[in-house]
Amino acid sequence: MTQPLDNFSATSADWRGSLQKNNRKTFMVIAIFFLIYLALGLLVDTYVVSMRYPQEPLSNIFRAIVTLQVFPLATCVMLAVAAISLIVTFSFADQLMLLGTEYHEITPDTAKTVAEKQLYNVVEEMKIAAGLQFMPKVYLIDADYMNAFASGYSEKSAMVAITRGLAEKLNRSELQAVMAHELSHIRHMDIKLTLMASVLANLMLMVIDMLFYSAMFSNRGSSNDNRSRNNLATIIIIVRYVLPIINVMLLLYLSRTREFMADAGSVELCRDNQPLASALLKIQNDHVDNKDTYAQAYMQTPHENVRKEAYIFDPVQANIEPVTSLADAFSTHPNIKDRLAAIGFLQKQKP
Repeated sequence: MTQPLDNFSATSADWRGSLQKNNRKTFMVIAIFFLIYLALGLLVDTYVVSMRYPQEPLSNIFRAIVTLQVFPLATCVMLAVAAISLIVTFSFADQLMLLGTEYHEITPDTAKTVAEKQLYNVVEEMKIAAGLQFMPKVYLIDADYMNAFASGYSEKSAMVAITRGLAEKLNRSELQAVMAHELSHIRHMDIKLTLMASVLANLMLMVIDMLFYSAMFSNRGSSNDNRSRNNLATIIIIVRYVLPIINVMLLLYLSRTREFMADAGSVELCRDNQPLASALLKIQNDHVDNKDTYAQAYMQTPHENVRKEAYIFDPVQANIEPVTSLADAFSTHPNIKDRLAAIGFLQKQKP
């Protein structure tokens, strides 16, 4: 019988180097998000001040805002809204991630079966191996498809959720590797970073849309010789259509980077790359083999788009989830071959 890894050859992988490299990439992406957010705030301030002083050159207005001769009110308001949005999102992260699913929490007292007790024990083992101070909450989702995710804005608020299909179809070492992957997300602060990036991206799109329609409406009937306002309107139009593409690309890059880091973290905690590689292939093959059934299950479960980036496997890669937006046109995860190569398994060339 062909095993999942028969078509791959094992090599040594520099998982430590992968962790360091992808960590640098992550903070670079977060820094870019903040810079874009601040730049958008300055653009809003420039627009507001230019409405009050239409004859003043844009360069003078911008210089006055940057040097604080004019208080950047819009920028400060945007930062305050972002802070409040982040606090609310972090506070209800668990509830948001489990929306629409049928689940129950597993504890030493509530575990009903041997499989549930084993699942809790595996998470506890990996929690100790990861050096986490608090035991994450463990949830079992009643779903046939194989998937898992982690959530929480800190170690104390962390949780992991596993579908029944994944818990039943993986052996203990593979389940351990998947839990090590999810706890690596928690240890690396992935949830906090990805939530932060998503909130900033959504707020940016809301702000640029409001600014765009305001600029289009206010420019009606304006004189053609008002070059400053026309130039500013052009900049707003360009930003309005370019910013969503930049947001999608940055979010995808961040998500894929964090997946590589979590895979490397799993190898670090398990001290073995074979269980995770075997688990990833089993999860992918199971989705492909049950494509139609799982497609219906994913579509009938509300709010799957909330969990998509957090899942260990993106259903889009198995052509299961429909493409409904620009972000859905690309997978939030690296493909399985690249993930296996990163942890030391290269696909054998066919003779």
